[in-house]
Order: sequence, then structure tokens, then C-alpha cells
Amino acid sequence: MPTFYEFFAGGGMARSGLGANWSCLMANDIDAKKTSIYAANWGKEGLIPGDIATLSSQNIPASAEMAWASFPCQDLSLAGSGAGLKGERSGTFWNFWNIMQGLQAEQRSPKIVVLENVCGALWSHGGEDFSAIGTALADGGYRLGAVIVDAVHFVPQSRPRLFVIAVKDGFFVPEHLRMQEPDLMWHPAHLVRAYERLPKSVQNAWFWWRLPVPPRRVTNFSDLIEDEPFGVVWHTQEETQRLLSLMSPLHVRKVEQAKRLGFRVVGGIYKRTRVDENGNRTQRAEVRFDGISGCLRTPTGGSSRQTILIVEGEDVRSRLLSPREAARLMGLTDDYILPENYNEAYHLAGDGVVVPVVRFLAEYLLEPILMSDKRRKRQAA
Repeated sequence: MPTFYEFFAGGGMARSGLGANWSCLMANDIDAKKTSIYAANWGKEGLIPGDIATLSSQNIPASAEMAWASFPCQDLSLAGSGAGLKGERSGTFWNFWNIMQGLQAEQRSPKIVVLENVCGALWSHGGEDFSAIGTALADGGYRLGAVIVDAVHFVPQSRPRLFVIAVKDGFFVPEHLRMQEPDLMWHPAHLVRAYERLPKSVQNAWFWWRLPVPPRRVTNFSDLIEDEPFGVVWHTQEETQRLLSLMSPLHVRKVEQAKRLGFRVVGGIYKRTRVDENGNRTQRAEVRFDGISGCLRTPTGGSSRQTILIVEGEDVRSRLLSPREAARLMGLTDDYILPENYNEAYHLAGDGVVVPVVRFLAEYLLEPILMSDKRRKRQAA
């Protein structure tokens, strides 16, 4: 059974995706509310609540085959401060890396390191932050590659994320998991450009990871919507009309077209600030009816919460996305225990990693890497 550490663990979505065949030796998160939910779902064994800056390798038990780190994205995202790896939140990558260096000094380095973050990490500070991450890994004795996986292949949510997968030098990586050239499905142009900006030493340690075409997604946004939601209430007619009044003519036409279909249509709405025809910044409600949810965000303000719009002929209703619906969009099963508080539940989901994406990476990269090396060593013995 492969073993792993889960840093910046949140509610344990990486653990959920890896599955019961993996053993978690240690999990850490600074957020007390998230760690309480982690414990409710996975138990307290190996859970170390608290600031990663206070930890060292001495706090980390045993020797795990993999370290997973979904380090904070706020300083790397387009909506963030732009502080990058020098920021208070995304800069916690260095606290994680200090622990990895400590494990290396103790000859306990994980064979695989996985980093997950927003795609903005590629171009933050003109690519300097991504270069710093790559240099740290390469100088630390790892070979690395990256893929961008959009969760929309697995769940009805548009959520592209960057995954850096690094393998310790000397660890066997079979050829069928590597490519000579990038595959645009997993290595789009902005990732290739980021690679081209990397120092030569990092490029020399680079892999273009090979992944298969994912299976066709069979669920749509409407399939995950509850008829009797828990934790949210339907808007009044006045509230729904006010929401519709925030729409531009383009989005009003989308609603009118949905009315003419004659059957129930489910859409998702985000409020965004746009520049109007007079050059003024104004709030707009933008709806999509393509069967896909917009990317879940953490609920720092009213506009960051997604609203459901249900159209059945002339009947138009609206409400906030429920906590359970948000969890489903992250690939969590309905037996996953959520916080009772709406904002805490939504934050847990919006700040997590999509479960089926983790499972996909585990099945087609992480587990084959580990099994191939073990098989090779058995054959050599």
C-alpha cells in the first residue's frame, strides 16, 4: 500500500481521490475548521493541525513514498494580490519545501512530490515564481514535469489546475509514462511557454508526462442539483427579478431562449464587474446554460458565490448553490461530512482539489511510477 503525506490538506480531497489503497501517514492544515472536518471524515490519526511554518522534518513521521501539497493559490491567482511566492499565503510553499529538505537530510525524501495550484502560477511575476519552484525541485534532486487538467473532463465544473509531478533522481520512470514532445491536451501553449522560460538546469530535468484521453463525462450540472436543497432558500420573485435586471442584453437573451425550450433548464450565475458602454464599472450577472458550472471560488464576498437559475417556461427561480451541490461539483460523495455553516462548507469545496482528477492522476501516473520501480527492483534482486 503506497504511503503519502498530505500538506495543506483542507478537507482531505486529495486523500479521497487517492483512495483506500493509499495510506496517509500525516496530514496538516492551518485552518482549524477544515481540520475538524478532516478529522470527522478521516479520523485524527496522523493529523497535525497548525501553521506549517511551525513544523520541521522532526514533526513528520516515518518515510512516505509521496508528498502532496495543494499550497495556497491566492497570491498566484488573477484575483489575488499578485504577491506571488513572496506573499503570505502562497509563500507557504517555502515552508513546505524546507520540510522536504529536512527529510532529504535525514534520507527520508518522498519518491514523488505533487504540487497543485492555479494556472496563474505559470506566469506569476513573469514566470519567475514557476522557475523558482522548478529550480527548488531540480536542485533538490528531483526530475519534474507538469500537466494542466481541467476538471470539466470529470465533473460538470470548469476548473483548470496546474499539477507539478516530481520524481526523485534514481527512481525508475518507465518510458510509456513519458513523451518526447508536449501533448496540447495536457500541456497547452501557456504551459509550454512557461517551460521555455525555465532555467536550462530545470529543462534538463523535465519530463513531458503522458496521460490518456479521459473517459467521456456523463453528468451535467443539472444532474447534481437538489430539488429540496439543504442550507439555502429560494429567492423571492423580487430578488430573482433584481438578479435578472443585472444582466446585459446578451445574457437576457440566453434566459429568453431557455424559456422557449419548454423544459427545465439549469444555469449558473456569477456576478462580475464589467465596463459598460459609457466606460463605467458596473455589476453584471452572467449566466451559462451549457450544462457546466463556473469554477467554484472561496466565498470572500457575495459575488464569489454561485447562484442557480432554474428556468421552466415562464417560471424562473433562483437561489444560491447549496453546500452539497458544491461538494458534488468537487467530486465528493454524498456521505462526505460537510460543515454545518454555509460559508464554511462552500469555502471547503471552493478551496479544494477535484477528487476524480486526483484519482485520474493516481491511476495513470502516480501508481504506475511506484509499481514500475518496485517491479524493476524485484527483477534485479
